[in-house]
Amino acid sequence: MRLGEQIEAGIRRLNDVIVDRPRAVVVAFLLLTAVFAGGIGLVSTETEPTEGFTQGLDEQEALDAVNEEFEDPFAADGESTQLIHVSGNALSKEALVRNLRVLERVESRESLRMEDANGPATVIAQAIDPSATTVTEQRRALEGATETEVRRTVRQLNAANPAFSRSLATDFNPTSASASASITVVSHDVPSGFDDLAGLQTEVASIAEDEPADIRAFGTGITNAETGQVIGDSLTIVMPVVVLLLLLFLIVAYRDPIDLSLGLLSLLMTVLWTFGFLGYSGIPFNQQMIAVPVLLLAVGVDFGIHIINRYREETVEGLEPIEAMRTANNQLMVAFVIVTVTTVFGFGANVISDLTPIRNLGLASAVGIVFTFLIFGLFLPAVKLEVDRLRERYGVPEFNSKPISSEDSTLGRVLAFPARASRYAPIAFVVVLLLTGGVAAAYGSGVDTSFEQEDFLPPAEQPEYVTSLPEPFAPGTYTVTETINLLEDRFATSQDQSVTIYVEGNFEADHALAALSQPNEDPPDALAVGDGGSARPTSVATVIQSHADRNPEFGELVARNDRDGDGVPEQNLDRIYDELFASPSGDRAEQYLTPDRRNAKIEYAIDADASQAGAAADARTFAEDFRYEATATGQLVVFDAITDIIFDSAIQGMILAVGLTAGFLVVAYAVLEGKPYLGIVNVFPILVAIAFLIGTMRLLGLSLNALTATILSISIGLGIAYSVHATHRFIDEYNDGRNAYGAMLTTLSGTGGALLGSMLTTSLGTGALALAITPVLGDFGLLMALSVLYSFVFTVVALPPAVLLWERYRSTRTGRTVTSSA
Repeated sequence: MRLGEQIEAGIRRLNDVIVDRPRAVVVAFLLLTAVFAGGIGLVSTETEPTEGFTQGLDEQEALDAVNEEFEDPFAADGESTQLIHVSGNALSKEALVRNLRVLERVESRESLRMEDANGPATVIAQAIDPSATTVTEQRRALEGATETEVRRTVRQLNAANPAFSRSLATDFNPTSASASASITVVSHDVPSGFDDLAGLQTEVASIAEDEPADIRAFGTGITNAETGQVIGDSLTIVMPVVVLLLLLFLIVAYRDPIDLSLGLLSLLMTVLWTFGFLGYSGIPFNQQMIAVPVLLLAVGVDFGIHIINRYREETVEGLEPIEAMRTANNQLMVAFVIVTVTTVFGFGANVISDLTPIRNLGLASAVGIVFTFLIFGLFLPAVKLEVDRLRERYGVPEFNSKPISSEDSTLGRVLAFPARASRYAPIAFVVVLLLTGGVAAAYGSGVDTSFEQEDFLPPAEQPEYVTSLPEPFAPGTYTVTETINLLEDRFATSQDQSVTIYVEGNFEADHALAALSQPNEDPPDALAVGDGGSARPTSVATVIQSHADRNPEFGELVARNDRDGDGVPEQNLDRIYDELFASPSGDRAEQYLTPDRRNAKIEYAIDADASQAGAAADARTFAEDFRYEATATGQLVVFDAITDIIFDSAIQGMILAVGLTAGFLVVAYAVLEGKPYLGIVNVFPILVAIAFLIGTMRLLGLSLNALTATILSISIGLGIAYSVHATHRFIDEYNDGRNAYGAMLTTLSGTGGALLGSMLTTSLGTGALALAITPVLGDFGLLMALSVLYSFVFTVVALPPAVLLWERYRSTRTGRTVTSSA
C-alpha cells in the first residue's frame, strides 16, 4: 500500500471513531476543556509595552548601564515619580507653594513612602532658608518670601548651578524668573521586590489632581497601569463586536439555532484551550496577544462553516446523518489537516524572530490552530451527530438545512463567473495576475518599518465612538500619551533629539578627555549640528569647561594642565575631577562620569531633519571612532535596532512560511493524489494576495511595526485555507471524472459559498480590531481584514486559470484528453 493510501486509511479510521462513537469523543473533549480551563487563572499580563522587545540587545544593555550608573534628575525609575507642573509661570510664588502643598500631602501618607523630593520649589525654598529641611518648613519659607525675593533667588540659582534649569521648561527665562512648566522628582523608599509601584504612583496622581493647579504625576508605574488598562479596555470593546459580527453572519451561514449554538460552543472551547495553554506555559498576555483569539475565531468559523455546509450537501443528496457525516468528514479531514499544517507554518513562522513578543505570538497562535483543528475536526462532527440524534428522538425540527450555495443558485453562478471567464484565455489571466501582483509587490517594497512607544499607548484624544460608549464598555481615562507629548514639547529631555555614547575606560589617564573630544571635529552628518559642521556634545569635558568659565580658580587649574590650549586638560585629571565633584557642578558631572572614573557617557544632539535610521546608523559609526570601547545607545538607537529586527522578522517569516507551505503542499498532493504541481497552483492565489496586501500597506501609509510585522506570514497561514479548501474540493470533483473546468464550476458554486461566508465573518471579525484603543492593534485589524478579503478574491479569480493551465500541462504528460464539457 502506498503512503498516500495509508494516510487516507488512517484518516478514515479516525473518522470512523468520530462517527461511530460520537458520545465518547464529546465526553473526552469536555474533560480536556475542564483541564485547560484550570490554566486560565495562571495567565499573567505583561504591561510594560516595549520591555520584551529590548531584551538581549547590546544597545539596550548599554542604555541600562547608563541609567544605572549615571544620575539623572528626570529618570522616573522604579522608585521615583515625576510631578509635572504646568502654569502660566511655574516659578511664581503661588505656583511654587502649590507644588510644595502636594509634596506635603504625599509626605504625610506613610503608604507613599516618600524619601525626598527634588525640584525647583524645594531648591528655591532651601536657598531662601537653608534651615528648611522638611517640605512643611520649605512651604513656610516660600510663603514668607516676597515675589521679588523669589525672582532674585531664581536668578542666583541659575547663575550658580546650571543643572537648576534642567528641571524647567525650555522657555525658562532667568531674567524674568519665568517658565511654563517644571518637574519635581519624588523618591520613594520602597523595599526590594516592591511590586505595587502603579498603585503608589496612582495615589500620588490623585493627590496632585486635588490641588487647584495643573500638576500631573508620571512614572513607570502609571505607564504600566495604563498599558494594562488598555489591554482590558480593548478586549472589552473589540470582543463584543467580534462576537456580535460572528453571531450575525453565523446565523446567516447556519440558519439553525442549534447548529449556531454548536459552532459558538466550539469557538468558546478553542479560546479556553488556548488561554489555558498560555497559563500553563507561562507565556504572558500582552497587547499583541489580543490578536490571537481573534485569529482563532476566524479559522474556527472557517472550519465550522465548511463542516456543517458539507454535511448538509450530503444530507440533501438523501444520505442518512451518520453516512452523511462520514462522507463529509472523509472528504474534509484531509483538507482540514492540510489547512492546519499550512496555517501552523504561517503563524508559527514568527517563532524565528529575535523579538520575544513576536515569538510568543507565533507560538501561541500556532498551538491555538492545532486546538482549532482538534475541536472543529473531531469534536464538532461528533457533537453534531449526537445533537441530531436527540433532535430526531424529541421531534425538534431543522430550521434550514440547505447549503449556502449551489450550481443552480444565483450566488453559485456569480462565484463561478471567474472560472467561466478564464476558460477562454487562462494564460492571459495568469500573466495579468503576475504582472499586477509584481507591480503591487514592487510598490509595496518601499513600506516603512517603525517601532515607537506611542504605538502601544492610547492616543491623547480618543475618537468619539470610544468616548461615547456606555458602561460597561466605556474605557478608562488615559493620561500617559498626553504627558509624554508635554515632556517632549516643553523639556529638553526627549531622547528622540539626542543619542548617547557609552564609553568604558580609564578616564584618569592623561589622554582620556582628549580621547572623548577628538572625534567631535569630524562627525557623521546626523551629528554635525555644531559650528563648522562639528558635533555638539555634552560630557564631563563640557562640564569642566563650563565650570572653568564660571570659577576663575578652577579655570586656572584647568589651564595649567591644558598643554595644547584647547580647553581640554591632559594631565592631573584625578585632581581636576576631585575639585569638580566637590563643586556646585558636581551633580552635573555625576551625570557624565562615574565616581570610579571608569565609565562615561556623552550626549550628542542630532540634526532635526535626520531620520531615526540615519541618526542611529551615524551614531554607531561615530562610536567606532573613539579610542576607548564605545557603544551607541539611547532610546532612538534602541528603537532603531528593534526596527531592523522587525523588518528582518517580517521578511524571514514570510519566506519561511511560503517555503514550508509550498513544500508541504507539493509533497501532500504528490503523496495523496499523485498531483504534486497542484501544490504550486494552490499557493499562487495567496502569493498574489500577499503582493496586493504589501502594496496596500504602503498606499495607506501603514508601516511594519511590532504587530503588523507578523501580518505577512500570518496572512499566508490564514489565507491559504481558502485556496486549500477550493483545491481539495476541485480534486474530489476532478477525480470523479470531470475536466478541470467542470470541476472548478462545481467547486466555486458549492464550496465557494462556504468560502464567501467564511470570508465575511473572518474579515469583519478580525477587522473589528480596528476599534481597539491602541494604534498597533487597529492597524493590525485593518490589515487582517484586507488580507482575508484578498485571499478570498484571488482564490476565486486566480485559482481557475491556474488550474486550467495545470490541466493542459498534465494532459501533455499523461495523455488525458481535455474536453470542454462540464
